[in-house]
Amino acid sequence: MPRRIRIKAGAVSLIAELNDSPTSAAIHAALPLEAAAQTWGEEIYFAIPVATGLDETAVDLVAVGDLGYWPTGRAFCIFFGPTPASRGDEIRPASAVNRIGRVLGDAKAFKAVADGDLVRLEGEG
Repeated sequence: MPRRIRIKAGAVSLIAELNDSPTSAAIHAALPLEAAAQTWGEEIYFAIPVATGLDETAVDLVAVGDLGYWPTGRAFCIFFGPTPASRGDEIRPASAVNRIGRVLGDAKAFKAVADGDLVRLEGEG
């Protein structure tokens, strides 16, 4: 059963839904989490205290609003547009990520978040 979370980043607050993967379950169990946002193109990422490898959800390309877990950096990722690794209009993480869920609102709102802004993940409902 998908789990809903709230992502608060700077002035942005949106609901997201985590999928049923083991990585998503581990992240949900670690909530609430707070960290300083790091941006890379139109991606926000930050380290979290979850350590797992790539799983069956792993992808090299994502879509606007996808949430990912980047095992290389043990990081939670929010994708809302092209990154420096993208070619054309694609959205390409630095390396493969586990797709762990989706933002349910307008993920482009995260463009307002700057490096260093506080990001908080918490359970919703």
